[in-house]
Amino acid sequence: MREDKPEHPALARRIRDKAVELGFVAVGIARADAAPRTAERLRQWLDEGRHGDMIWMAQRAHQRETPRSLWPAVDSVIALGMSYAPSVDPLALAGQGDVGRISVYAQGADYHDVVKRQLKALGRWLANDPDFAARGADLKVFVDTAPVMEKPLAEAAGLGWQGKHTNLVSRDAGSWLFLGAIYTTLSLAPDTPGRDRCGSCDACQRACPTDAFPAPYRLDARRCISYLTIEHAGPIPPEFRAAIGNRIYGCDDCLAVCPWNKFAAAAQRNIAFAPRAELAAPALADLLALDDAGFRQVFAGSPIKRIGRDRMVRNAAIAAGNSGDASLAKALAPLLADDSDVVRDAAGWALARISASGATSPLPAGTAN
Repeated sequence: MREDKPEHPALARRIRDKAVELGFVAVGIARADAAPRTAERLRQWLDEGRHGDMIWMAQRAHQRETPRSLWPAVDSVIALGMSYAPSVDPLALAGQGDVGRISVYAQGADYHDVVKRQLKALGRWLANDPDFAARGADLKVFVDTAPVMEKPLAEAAGLGWQGKHTNLVSRDAGSWLFLGAIYTTLSLAPDTPGRDRCGSCDACQRACPTDAFPAPYRLDARRCISYLTIEHAGPIPPEFRAAIGNRIYGCDDCLAVCPWNKFAAAAQRNIAFAPRAELAAPALADLLALDDAGFRQVFAGSPIKRIGRDRMVRNAAIAAGNSGDASLAKALAPLLADDSDVVRDAAGWALARISASGATSPLPAGTAN
């Protein structure tokens, strides 16, 4: 419970300074009970089935509802944001049918490793601070693999607000933020919560290719391209395949159009998230030829590695079908006999779509049947 002692404003200032030194561009403090509506909103989202196949959201929902459900002793939450603002237009490859589009956040190093490493460094520094140690305080660090609702906590800590696309928006760093949190038993002076500044803007809602927002501030993950290409393991529903275009891992459209991103300055970018050459604009033909070993080699050290070869080749096949490029039929044809059901399904759909587009295929008649 909250201690009846001064809330250590000097320590809070030192925490902010150290966080910036470690590469975080946003830092704020909230009380552990500062986001009381989180539980209600989470339950409604789950009850409506909008989490799709993400069963872990439901399995550990009780721990997500409030920080004290996960750790009863927590008193304050230090919310942190690290920028992955792109140096180029994330929508620039939209019309290039021979390459795949990978979400900005996944083109560089695995953010789980980078953010957690710096969170741990901040945690070690804090644990050794005389004010912290003198009070016998404790702490825990979390990235998004833990049952922590980072976005409402970050809003409560004053980092920004959850925009109409449901992601956090910062006045200073835009929407390109990886979030982390440090829970501590120490009582720290809280910051003023973020205030919604979306106003009448609905650019993110209009930009969504699959109408994944049933209303502002509400997301139906089952319609979201990021969910469909990353979290969903089965065949991608036919109704969404054309809208996916050449997106093979995630989707940046709702973030890319947010006008607040103009404040995500180049100086805030973290070199660890700079795009790897082979992930900036990967050739679909190369992706379609990947086996398990090749997939692991190409995506080593990337968050993409967790989806596995079959999902990536499935996604690449859908993109190839949308390309209308007959030259990709040669790479698609062998996949009709692939060991994976989802790959065979996507390859058959892609070949049929290329044929229906009127493109001249170099393959013998009947190959796509």
